[in-house]
Amino acid sequence: MTGGLKGLLLLLSLCLVVWTVPIDRKQDPPEEERAEENVDTGLYYDRYLREVIEVLETDPHFREKLQSANADDIKNGRLSKELDLVGHHVRTRLDELKRQEVSRLRMLLKAKLDNTNAQSVQMDHVSLLKQFEHLDPHNQNTFEAKDLELLIVTATKDLENYDAERHEEYKRYEMLKEHERREYLKSLDQEKREKEEKRIEELKEKHRQHPKVNAPGSVDQLREVWKETDGLDPQEFNPKTFFKLHDTNGDGVLDEQELEALFTKELEKVYDPKNEEDDMMEMEEERLRMREHVMQNVDLNHDRLVSLEEFLKSTEKKEFNNPKEWETLDDTKPVYTEEELQRFEAELRDREVELGRRAEKLRQEQELLKERSKALEAQKREYQQVKDCLQLVAALNRQPPSGPNDELQFQQEIQKLSVIRHMVNLT
Repeated sequence: MTGGLKGLLLLLSLCLVVWTVPIDRKQDPPEEERAEENVDTGLYYDRYLREVIEVLETDPHFREKLQSANADDIKNGRLSKELDLVGHHVRTRLDELKRQEVSRLRMLLKAKLDNTNAQSVQMDHVSLLKQFEHLDPHNQNTFEAKDLELLIVTATKDLENYDAERHEEYKRYEMLKEHERREYLKSLDQEKREKEEKRIEELKEKHRQHPKVNAPGSVDQLREVWKETDGLDPQEFNPKTFFKLHDTNGDGVLDEQELEALFTKELEKVYDPKNEEDDMMEMEEERLRMREHVMQNVDLNHDRLVSLEEFLKSTEKKEFNNPKEWETLDDTKPVYTEEELQRFEAELRDREVELGRRAEKLRQEQELLKERSKALEAQKREYQQVKDCLQLVAALNRQPPSGPNDELQFQQEIQKLSVIRHMVNLT
């Protein structure tokens, strides 16, 4: 993927990889493998977004326009007018992608309506598709300039709030953890509760005992990566060389995934997945905070990418050589207030009541199905008995067999008749 189109995708995706691994210079993956390592945007239309960009990449004219466009042109959807100039085969493929996306959305809508027991026979697909802002619902067969504009603008808008959503998810995770801790303590007697509270405090204190964490993006932090990861002499640290070493895909910018990889050594000082006291969800929140800190100080044009020029300018700032001490999550205020926790617990109680109500409804429906099953089984037995009786009556109406001299043999038939009447009486 070219730098311009990759820049578009990176601008839209925000590089939302959660589990970033350390960079190992001795075991770099092959170029073809790195090219396939696409970062999921987290959008429900992620595949459609990627496929559209991949198709547009095949058109030389559009690729050239994209490479010369600035971030505002991309984010505002101004490039959409260039769609009229792409090749016929590109437009044909885009039309096909849009029809597939519309079909997928229809299936999602139908499944949603079926799940809510709504009547979906007379669905107005155009009205329902309006809730999806990344395509034009009025034209469901061809990919037009408006579709490209809607796709870029919607993806940009959706993803600008992604970091905020990640922070909110972490807050809810922390509140749930605290809620479960309090509920567990309530279930213990006083002696066991005091013992458990002491154990928890010891774990917290153990977690706080870690080496100093360098401020992300500072000279000390980068020199540590230069030494520990790159295996170079920290006294020979060179920002330009450092940038090129960690621009792992060689596109001339550091994207957010490449930046987050730089923080691994700092995070390893605080978090170890083998330790009970270290929470890996907390580690990812710390990683996000570090990345946001660097972006705020380095990304001058706010395009979610760090160019070499921006990087070198950041090394000239006073904060680069004399940064403030980095405060980890342990040093900051809790991410939630007591009032927020109480509201969260009220939500949990309401949800528990609702789940209980649904469970009771399902239990009643199950009992009703059992009763209906029993009634159907009884009807089946009655039907079988009537069927057997009708077959026996039909046998009575047949001519009894004759003997060797044409005399009628009644004795055996009389015995059969007696058995039949007995069975009829039983029914």
